Amino acid sequence: MNRLRFCLNGQWVEDTQVAPTTTVLRYLRDQRGLTGTKEGCAEGDCGACTVAVVENGPDGKPTYRAVNSCLLLLPMVQGKHVVTVEGLKPTASAAPHPCQSAMASALGSQCGYCTPGIVMSLFEATYRSDMQETWKMDDQLCGNLCRCTGYRPIRAAAQTVAGTCPPDAFSTALEASAPESMALAYETKTQRFFTPSTMDELFKVLHHHANARVVVGGTDLSLEVTKRFEKPPCLVSLEGIASLKTLSESADGFSLGATATLSELEAFAESRLPAVARMARYFGARQIKHRATVGGNLCNASPIGDLAPVLISLGVTAVLASSKGERRIPLELFFTSYRKTALEAGEVLARVEVPRPSASAKSMAYKVSKRRELDISAVACGLYLQLNEAGVVTLARFAFGGMAATPKRATAVEQALLGQLWNEQTVETALQSLPSDFQPMNDHRGSAAYRMSVAENLVRGFFHETRGSHSPPLLPQHTATVQPPAAGEA
Repeated sequence: MNRLRFCLNGQWVEDTQVAPTTTVLRYLRDQRGLTGTKEGCAEGDCGACTVAVVENGPDGKPTYRAVNSCLLLLPMVQGKHVVTVEGLKPTASAAPHPCQSAMASALGSQCGYCTPGIVMSLFEATYRSDMQETWKMDDQLCGNLCRCTGYRPIRAAAQTVAGTCPPDAFSTALEASAPESMALAYETKTQRFFTPSTMDELFKVLHHHANARVVVGGTDLSLEVTKRFEKPPCLVSLEGIASLKTLSESADGFSLGATATLSELEAFAESRLPAVARMARYFGARQIKHRATVGGNLCNASPIGDLAPVLISLGVTAVLASSKGERRIPLELFFTSYRKTALEAGEVLARVEVPRPSASAKSMAYKVSKRRELDISAVACGLYLQLNEAGVVTLARFAFGGMAATPKRATAVEQALLGQLWNEQTVETALQSLPSDFQPMNDHRGSAAYRMSVAENLVRGFFHETRGSHSPPLLPQHTATVQPPAAGEA
């Protein structure tokens, strides 16, 4: 179907001429005159461009998701419903939306440039049913910068509307606005964009378009468009293939679909894989986590990708699919060199399989960055340990990001721990082997010495933090990556 079709503020629109690498932000402003959606950073940091898109939630029901329109290519909303700030009060006589009224009443806007994006984040919060925990209020707003008013009145506005789910026109529309099929074969003079709906269709497209690049959320690839002004000639989205999005649990463990978003993963992992949920907490802003995916973060193959260390520590298997079938490899072997993976031509990452952690295992994930929210790691790690009844280490998997050209296990440290009592002296002795595992680089995120010191201290923190609990959750208002043990556990 060589036609882009989606619903914008309640009206279906179609286009056959726009370039497929046009962002939703630029389309709204340049093609539709909807200038309430602002451009700030054009890289998903500031939130001024936030809009809401209707997606199917984990329960299969449609839900509003706040996303960065600057990173959203227009074909990515094929068949979906998009709401901009103009759609909240479509006519002069219409009453403001409750989130708009809350911002005004709390005096949460000053210069006003960031306000539309903040309002759209509050719009999503209005219809969420999971805002009971205090940290989720911070999570909802951490992707929206405000340099004028300050966050106290904005937070007050959020507290007024979050989770209220009013029985208004937007709630009514949500029930009837389930996304349509995303199936698409779109072509302009110089570019192509495909969204197949089955694996067979996907493999046919990849066979006929050897130069195609695979994309899902676009939180990384779209930066090439907005920052480098590149125009990839052929993109193939996996977003329309439902089977790749599944998150499931079995007696043996968990299956994490490659196109499951990080916000979906975070909710799924909260009670099942605490270490994964802990890493997902500070992966990025909510707008980013609504688009970024499990497979995207892994296939990006960045040495500082946040998912790889924790998944490697859990002994995950990567399942790769092609027209020939599936093959499985340990995730630690998936990364072959800097920004390179074991994927062959015509092959995609379908899912990762996580063995069920031992009930007695100690498992933790840490991320150290210059900012707590919405930042790239200097060092990240996943640490997994099994002890026998005597407290002797029988299994250790310590994986780090930011310490080498690929996510990598600290095998020398692991070997030094095996067969030893798990105590402070053992930890200190094993850490003497860390320079044998890593020779980190110097860059603007941290010196080699800093990274080595951080890695050592995270292992020490792991020992202390897990003394009284195998995988303690983050405190709602914590101030550090490693938390102090609870009273009586030290």
